[in-house]
Amino acid sequence: MEQISRDVGSRVVNQQGEVGRTRYLVLHDYGMGGLWWWVWAGSAEEIIGACAEVEVVSDPDAVSRAETWTLEEVCLDDPDPNPLSSLRAQRDAQRGQPGFGALVGRERVCLRWPEGDEGEVFLMELGPDGRRLRQVEIGPDGGSVRTGIEDWPFNPPFDLHDPQYASMEIGSGDFQEAWQRARHESEG
Repeated sequence: MEQISRDVGSRVVNQQGEVGRTRYLVLHDYGMGGLWWWVWAGSAEEIIGACAEVEVVSDPDAVSRAETWTLEEVCLDDPDPNPLSSLRAQRDAQRGQPGFGALVGRERVCLRWPEGDEGEVFLMELGPDGRRLRQVEIGPDGGSVRTGIEDWPFNPPFDLHDPQYASMEIGSGDFQEAWQRARHESEG
């Protein structure tokens, strides 16, 4: 559906009769797939601020492809329940917690994931969109393996507003040191 808008005085009214709203392509990428919607909002930032674990897709080719899909349309402030309700509730629960939004707007973010069930630890370098750029897995024996974007079939973004990640942050020097010590996955 093509967005149609008209000027009414100093206001812009879109095809749904909403003042000052634009339709955005929004994705909740959970790794093995994703949920897509057209979301009417005042800005992309308003969507990210209101909903956890989503991204506003701005790539023109992706938006053009999505124009051919049958996607549900929702207004950001529609009453509950709606497709965004749980993501809005999650963001509302995060807001006000220590570390909320602390990692947003950085070119690089490095995290140390808590130790896994088998004693492994993951160090990750994330880009400004929350996607992994590089990763080091340190085994319980101290051996480490490094991987990059080309090694992962899935790379869903981490929500950098989420306050849990602020406490996992490590310095870029610590990550780089571990990266240098690690062998590449293909080196066996």
